[in-house]
Amino acid sequence: MTTQVVVVGSGYAGAGAVKAFEDEVGEGEAELTWVAEHDYHLVLHEVHRVIRNPAVESKITIPVEEITSPDTDFVQGRVVDVDTDGRTVETDDGTTVEYDYLLIAVGSSTAFFGIDGLAENAHQLKGLADAKAIHEDVREAVAAATQSAPARVVVGGAGLSGIQTAGEVAEYRDKHRAPIEITLIEGMDEIFPGQDPEIQGALRKRLVEADVEILTGEFISRADAERVYLGGGEDEEPSEVEYDVLIWTGGITGQEELDGVELEKDERSNRVYAGSDFTTSDERVFAIGDTALVDQGDSDVAPPTAQAAWQAAEVAGENLARAARGAPLRSWRFKDKGTVVSVGNKAVAHDVVGMPITTFGGVPAKLLKKAIATRWIAKVSSTGRGIDAFGDM
Repeated sequence: MTTQVVVVGSGYAGAGAVKAFEDEVGEGEAELTWVAEHDYHLVLHEVHRVIRNPAVESKITIPVEEITSPDTDFVQGRVVDVDTDGRTVETDDGTTVEYDYLLIAVGSSTAFFGIDGLAENAHQLKGLADAKAIHEDVREAVAAATQSAPARVVVGGAGLSGIQTAGEVAEYRDKHRAPIEITLIEGMDEIFPGQDPEIQGALRKRLVEADVEILTGEFISRADAERVYLGGGEDEEPSEVEYDVLIWTGGITGQEELDGVELEKDERSNRVYAGSDFTTSDERVFAIGDTALVDQGDSDVAPPTAQAAWQAAEVAGENLARAARGAPLRSWRFKDKGTVVSVGNKAVAHDVVGMPITTFGGVPAKLLKKAIATRWIAKVSSTGRGIDAFGDM
């Protein structure tokens, strides 16, 4: 009987692994089934563009039929259970898919860290529906605003997603000449925490130029329907920031469908432990992308970034084919090729491989940001689709 391989998830890790597996597997060696909640791959690192312009949706959603070969079966559904003993995956409509080898690439969910009222009152930015909902709420808030009483948009968390979200809201404001005040809140002492001070300073400069207020050094301690509260304690009252639209981008955790899966996981984040070859505590199950804490040696794990998922997917897909034929698996190490962050129509690049300048902005950084998205879209779909998306990235 032909070996049955199942990939779960249509993000960068899942889509990339499907392409790599199809390229690697020999005729008759294995059959692939791809299971995902959506029948498209979302270019997630560009989804913030939808906040400004929902029409960008067509450029960043790639139908699965453009990605897979005709030999791959696709099952649409959200995975609700993985039975590692019975080697089955079950979706929310009751469909059961059997596997000999499974790759879990379901991404991550937003971590709210138990902050009172935050999950109930804040938008998150983990998918297309989130970006469209933010757009609609910003639009409605603007419709009720005036120049003397502008709409107040608060973004919590000044990592990559938070910075890019604030930048897109600023572009929406400028494009529509809308009365909007934007506040970006970061609990650490500087935006883009943990990164080189040079890129932190460059991003801060562009956010300030975009008239984004930046508050750092105090964490959001709670939220209600009208305000977020910063800091506070037994002997100190928290400060308050009023909002009309609240967006939270402050962290990630594992997907809830992994709760009952019998794999070794980090208790705090619910993410699966995986070796450098993507194997887990179950020899038949692999994990990749934000789903996993992929071992990189010296107690390090791969970063939860699109760049890391792209790189890992190529080896993970190959390893699935190797497992199916009983061949030795390859190990993978992340190679950081640099960071590029957009702030609306501008961008900042840092430590980009092959570039003589450590940190730069302007037209070169903007074109590089566009090129990265275009290259990925072309890789998983077609050159024509990539070129078509270039102008909107």
